[in-house]
Amino acid sequence: QVQLVESGGGLVQAGGSLRLSCVASGSTFSSDNMAWFRQAPGKEREFVAAIRWNGGITTYADSVKGRFTISRDNAKNTVYLQMNNLKPEDTASYYCAADRQRGVPDRRVNGYEFWGQGTQVTVSS
Repeated sequence: QVQLVESGGGLVQAGGSLRLSCVASGSTFSSDNMAWFRQAPGKEREFVAAIRWNGGITTYADSVKGRFTISRDNAKNTVYLQMNNLKPEDTASYYCAADRQRGVPDRRVNGYEFWGQGTQVTVSS
């Protein structure tokens, strides 16, 4: 079983930055693909970024490409999401997710077996 705990959310002005962290418990983190998703009120959960188990492949939603960076530290069982040049439309709850398969990182919500509780990001204009 994997437990995921996100942190780092908050209130920031447009153009600002935040770094989200997700700490995983369990012995499989270093072999799990990891991802960030987000969900705004009244909207479906959407893909943000994903990273392969060894960090060798990353993929991003078009809406965040060039502004967000996903990374991981397997020694710390932690995956990060560096968010720069934030926009009001980035406001959402951000969720960390883990996938036991080790191929190309999935971009689908149902491709991930384990989820954190989420951390709120609010960007003011």
